[in-house]
Amino acid sequence: MRIKLQKPKLWTRWGIISLCWTALALIFTSQSYITQAWWTDRINWKRPLVGELVWAHSWNLVTPLILQLLNRFPLQRGKLYRSIVIHVFAAPCLFIASSAVTVIAYRLILGPYPGSKSLFDSFRSVVIGGFATGPLVYWLIIGVSQAINYYRGYRDRELLASNLETRLVEAQLDALRMQLHPHFLFNTLNSISVLMRKDVDAADRMLLQLSNLLRVTLARNAAHEIKLKQELEILERYLEIEQIRFQDRLTVRMRIDPAALDALTPQLFFQPLVENAIRHGVAEREAGGVIEIRAERQDGVMRLEVRDNGPGLSVSREKLIEGVGLSNTRSRLGHLYGSESRFDIRNAEGGGLIVAAEFPFHTESEIEVEAKG
Repeated sequence: MRIKLQKPKLWTRWGIISLCWTALALIFTSQSYITQAWWTDRINWKRPLVGELVWAHSWNLVTPLILQLLNRFPLQRGKLYRSIVIHVFAAPCLFIASSAVTVIAYRLILGPYPGSKSLFDSFRSVVIGGFATGPLVYWLIIGVSQAINYYRGYRDRELLASNLETRLVEAQLDALRMQLHPHFLFNTLNSISVLMRKDVDAADRMLLQLSNLLRVTLARNAAHEIKLKQELEILERYLEIEQIRFQDRLTVRMRIDPAALDALTPQLFFQPLVENAIRHGVAEREAGGVIEIRAERQDGVMRLEVRDNGPGLSVSREKLIEGVGLSNTRSRLGHLYGSESRFDIRNAEGGGLIVAAEFPFHTESEIEVEAKG
């Protein structure tokens, strides 16, 4: 897909060009005033101003022709030599045309050029006087146009690269998120299969909760980030499934900062962390265990935490980090927030494991304001 910066409309472009020529004429006029003030006691205000404006807008009239020639014969690889030859011949021709417009307009406004008896004498004086600088003005117009085109091309490539980078990150996030779906789905189905042999009613309830969980997650499948309160709703559906499986052996405590409920968080952030806590913390204890889930805002930073009272890092740290759930979560945080995110796994004081993440606090309303700005 090719992305281009939108070019200004035709009348807008010519308006900008006219303003540039007018500004140039005013600069030359001010220089003429300064020179008169230095060398004489009297300043002729009208003649320098009109003369410079007439000269500038004579070139303004032929500028569209120059730009059309540049579009037709661009100075680029493969067409360079032919284009240079054409522009070398076009430069004096358009200079002569501009000089003719200058002489006619000047005569209509101020009368004949000083020292010229006829229109032809005036035209000859202008052509001879500007024969060296006239073609140079032509090439200056070409140079400015080329610089603008190169800049526009650079911005096009920059925008395209940025868009492709964004799409690549989104594709990577999609792949990571899709990796989570079958991971917890297979684990849950395996638990249902085991439960079918012990308690058919409980297995049936678990299937119903799994259906509700899948419905919620698939409804928000397109979003990489959702509000914390929506993420907690998904988590509650998942915990209902695990509660059927472990019953009184599983205790969950929620410590959620109300000010953080509208914060955007990665979708399915808590589920793999809680699943890991259940697998390595609760499941390994005969008496069950406690899982504590925290979410709070701290000075513009969102902090999410899952803590269990299991054996902690009784398995190797590398094994924990390389697991699908934790490695996936760490990768998603990196893709979404880059160096502004932090993901930490450590033993808790008094036993158990803490998995914590930090990333910039932001909401949907803040993103909308930034987009409008």
